[in-house]
Amino acid sequence: MKTTTDGLIEPHGGELIDRVVGKAERSAVEQRLASMPKIVLPEQQQCDLEMIAIGAFSPLTGFMGSEDFHAVCDRMQLANGLPWGIPITFCVDRQTADSLEPGQEVCLTDEQDRPLAVMTLQEKYPHDKAKEAEKIYLTDDVKHPGVAVLQSRGEVCLAGPLAVLCPRYEPEFAEHRLPPSRTREVFLQRGWQTVVAFQTRNPIHRAHEYLTKCALEICDGLLIHPLVGQTQPGDIPADVRMRCYQVLLEKYYNPERVLLSCMPSAMRYAGPREAVLHATIRKNYGCTHFIVGRDHAGVGDYYGTYDAQKIFDRIDPGLMGITPLKFEHSFYCQQTEGMASDKTTNSSKEQRVFLSGTKVREMLRAGQRPPAEFTRPEVADLLIKAMKE
Repeated sequence: MKTTTDGLIEPHGGELIDRVVGKAERSAVEQRLASMPKIVLPEQQQCDLEMIAIGAFSPLTGFMGSEDFHAVCDRMQLANGLPWGIPITFCVDRQTADSLEPGQEVCLTDEQDRPLAVMTLQEKYPHDKAKEAEKIYLTDDVKHPGVAVLQSRGEVCLAGPLAVLCPRYEPEFAEHRLPPSRTREVFLQRGWQTVVAFQTRNPIHRAHEYLTKCALEICDGLLIHPLVGQTQPGDIPADVRMRCYQVLLEKYYNPERVLLSCMPSAMRYAGPREAVLHATIRKNYGCTHFIVGRDHAGVGDYYGTYDAQKIFDRIDPGLMGITPLKFEHSFYCQQTEGMASDKTTNSSKEQRVFLSGTKVREMLRAGQRPPAEFTRPEVADLLIKAMKE
């Protein structure tokens, strides 16, 4: 593991990128906006732009060009050889692409026509959707939410560096939306040199709590890092999840050893490939270890239960930098009267408390708490209330 002079893990590629325009440059950029063509960024790419701007996608300085796109799809690497899981691209229709020329500045806006960034166009290239679906999602089935978004995007990718004016207007959870530079400062202030990150897009139940505390036993600190960018319908809303995280951390964790911060990335549901991207992102935030559990970033039955762990065996650990912690499926074991996994108990299935997501949702809608062995009662009460709203 390479470290910086302050002892923290080195960002991916060696430098933490910052594409937010400084005060001195901002005025000049804003004066040129009126003469630029404008393109509205879809929600997923707005999330990506914020991640690029704050350095969470280091070493990217803008949306990927064709060389990086094909290298990531074919070899799970950037063109320079660094591991990378998923292409980060911006695509438009052919008519829009034909109206633009390399070297031109383009203003990227949100849906309210507010300028987010200026992209200096370096390249236009065909968006090979078939390749991306096959290599990244391992399926071309449009019922897969990631493939559905992929197929809805334009036919031409635009690439070039970004000068970001505003990563996000009215961001949710601003007090918890810490960029990588800030989480690194916090780790330094707390004296954490080894930090484990936990990725989540759901409330933390007892099995998750067990995994995070096992990981915390071998690291100085724990970063609870929920994804609050674009998700799919049916996922529990981010504001509800945040209330659940906060009450859980207040009652059941040592606050001196845990930091709650949001990650504004979009969810792709790409399973193994997304696990690699999520690990890379946490390396940029300053984490040395990353929890990879059962069916990480999966959806439906598109990926094997532990494929997201196995994929790291194909990557040079020296290039990856961050250490994946591969956990078995865990549960409350009535025989041993505690949390366990197949590694630590020989109990029968009947002695294991495990509920499907469908069953949990049915109980919550009926105003029933799931068993305390499955979820903390305070979390269950928040979810029941949210179901009624």
